Amino acid sequence: MALTSKGYKRESYEDILERLDVKAKELFGQDANTGARSALGILLRIMAFVLALVWQDNENVYYSGYRKTAEGRQLDALLPYAGITRNPATYADGPVVLSGTPGTTIEMGFTVGKEDETLYYTLEESTIESDGTATVDVMCQVSGAIGNAEIGEINQIINPIDGLESVTNPIAFTNGKEQETDQEVRERADTTVEGLGSATTASIRTELLKVSGVRAAYVDENYSDEINVYGTPSRAIQAFVLGGSDEDVAKAVFKKKSGGIQPYGQTYITVLDDAEQPKAVGFTRAQTVQIYAKVSLKKNNSFEADGQNQVIKAIVQYIGGSDAESNTYIGLNMGEDVILSKLIARIYGVNGIDDVDVLLSTDGSLYEASNIEIKLQQVAQITAANIEVI
Repeated sequence: MALTSKGYKRESYEDILERLDVKAKELFGQDANTGARSALGILLRIMAFVLALVWQDNENVYYSGYRKTAEGRQLDALLPYAGITRNPATYADGPVVLSGTPGTTIEMGFTVGKEDETLYYTLEESTIESDGTATVDVMCQVSGAIGNAEIGEINQIINPIDGLESVTNPIAFTNGKEQETDQEVRERADTTVEGLGSATTASIRTELLKVSGVRAAYVDENYSDEINVYGTPSRAIQAFVLGGSDEDVAKAVFKKKSGGIQPYGQTYITVLDDAEQPKAVGFTRAQTVQIYAKVSLKKNNSFEADGQNQVIKAIVQYIGGSDAESNTYIGLNMGEDVILSKLIARIYGVNGIDDVDVLLSTDGSLYEASNIEIKLQQVAQITAANIEVI
């Protein structure tokens, strides 16, 4: 039986071949030649191979029904039961400065790009001003981190026109993100189902984590008669949030908070209630603790050519932040400490590593082989540029 009280047990190719061999000799006689080079043996092995694939497909179907093991589209179909959907890839966008002859008109959809042939199009028509420049917003033609750009990296005019001489981006583009991975969306789903309902700090946090772009959240409540250590007034709540737009965060807090409770914070956004009456909803942006890491590796012959990038990615995925390709990972939640042993365990997941030493820092100067404590209103983050691998 494939399905038992302990779950699904798939038969291997060898198990299937053995059963076919036994059945063949039962039907054709014990002296039947079922060797690998015999006609009957070859047929049995072909059948065993095909049946093994069927067993594998059945196993995949079985595991696709559970959020912990489903992948891809099957996982997407289960996410609504947790009240969320997968965050899609986003398009990088931002302003560029066009230089040329005053009065030159650049139509909407005009194409510029980077030297690696990543293309962007203008979102509106613009005209070169008297100072010889025009600032216009552009958006990458493809989604994902490929659209992110350092300052000055967008410098190619794809279809030249008279009166236009050059283009550049005065600020870095960093808002292009890849689609949320299976592991990331599983972790977010696990968190959201913890706080179903309303009028509790858990339900407010859950609602915040459903907001697109929110990577961490913590809700502090003060039911004492004095202001607490986080600055939350008496009989009030204060949501600490990393990521997401101000409007979406405020709406999420207002949707789940209890009636008559003040939503306090350093940022206030006006939200309309059911009667279209304006309500001021406050929340506070989380304090980001930048982490720096120095990693010393003892490698063997199995260490791959891009092994260093794999190590950097493993560190970013554990702590949270941006890797070398500008992919963003959620990582640790609000108030979670950076545990050195857990970080080292993630690094050992990269092939070809015999030994590893890791030093951590919060200022880039003083490094220690110790955990980093994170307060409740803080969240640890790291970038590929802050990781040194030798």
